[in-house]
Amino acid sequence: MIPLYDDNPTERFPFMTIILIVINVLIFFYQISLGEQGGQRFVIELGTIPWEVSNFQNHPESVSIPPLMTLFTSMFLHGGWMHLIGNMLYLWIFGNNIEDAMGPVRFIIFYVVTGLAASGAHIFTNIDSLVPTIGASGAISGVLGAYLLLFPKAKVLTLIILGWFIRIIEIPAMIVLGLWFGLQIFNSVLSGASGGGVAWLAHIGGFIAGIVLVKLFEKSDHSQTNRMDWG
Repeated sequence: MIPLYDDNPTERFPFMTIILIVINVLIFFYQISLGEQGGQRFVIELGTIPWEVSNFQNHPESVSIPPLMTLFTSMFLHGGWMHLIGNMLYLWIFGNNIEDAMGPVRFIIFYVVTGLAASGAHIFTNIDSLVPTIGASGAISGVLGAYLLLFPKAKVLTLIILGWFIRIIEIPAMIVLGLWFGLQIFNSVLSGASGGGVAWLAHIGGFIAGIVLVKLFEKSDHSQTNRMDWG
């Protein structure tokens, strides 16, 4: 199930969402320009390593930046084209409406805070891991949680692929995002705390943080409009 577009219009141009996408893309191009070994070193240096963060020190074999700084830098790294494209697609579809609901300044703070919450959830359950964690997925999960709470009835044009069954249909956001969240929980249980290469618990933590924090960041005038729309 791949979301393609939502029918939820915005009142303001989502320049912060676009800036985030551009930054992520430019950093990825720089990352791949370093070559395979250089790109791997780049990820190790700027990715979040749970052991380093939990011990407030770099691993003896690492020469990375201060561990707490990697909580921010890791949000702008990606492991490959599909990782990048998938994240940016979700950010573009759902981020513009959340930016519209919060305003650009509140939105970027919300994005970073939920990304930190996502990293915290992963670190807490993988405290001794030396594997670097990268990606915007945690922060974007926060955006998805916020979208679910604010716009549950918005229609999302979605590509459905079930074997030979391929259709593009409109589905309410509450179903699309509810199924997405359920899949994160299922995969987390199936793969265990290590995640099998994917930080499922980071996705879960970011999503829950988005639901919990969205009302603190939503603009008051948007909240009133929302109540009129759904009242």
